[in-house]
Amino acid sequence: MATPSKLREVEKIAREVSRENTPDSPVVQSLRQQTANAFMLYANYKHYHWQTFGPLFRDLHKLFDELSLEVFATVDEFAERVRMIGQDPPAHLLESASLASVGPTAAHTTMRERVEEAQRNVQIVIAEMRKAAKVTDEHEDPGTVDLFSKSVQIHEKHEWFLREILRTGDGLTG
Repeated sequence: MATPSKLREVEKIAREVSRENTPDSPVVQSLRQQTANAFMLYANYKHYHWQTFGPLFRDLHKLFDELSLEVFATVDEFAERVRMIGQDPPAHLLESASLASVGPTAAHTTMRERVEEAQRNVQIVIAEMRKAAKVTDEHEDPGTVDLFSKSVQIHEKHEWFLREILRTGDGLTG
């Protein structure tokens, strides 16, 4: 059973965790934006997955499905972190769309255009997460720094895969 002094200590930690995390703090804004970006990337990857065609159909179809699942897993991590530090994650898809720095997929005629768009979007997210990790470190929030550090590695791997697909001279496609 918790003693009164232990309860006061727990309450103090809770206040400390959320003290600087007002809705307009850079930590909260970064977390909310990356929650929204994860939703948007997930939807885009599923779109590419469903719309894949051509000689690399099987590989791209499977790849985009894998990317979507890996990104979807981060949505909950970001949203829960926002809640942990005392604020609310985006509550509606429209709110996510307005917060996201990556947009919905555009109309494309080729798979190369889809892969290029996916690569551009993930590069945006990588740059933002790297910046957010620095900002959260400056605000002495190691839990959020860790989340950004782990998540950026997922996106860096995705960018690498997409970059390699876009390389020319592979002898496989024209």
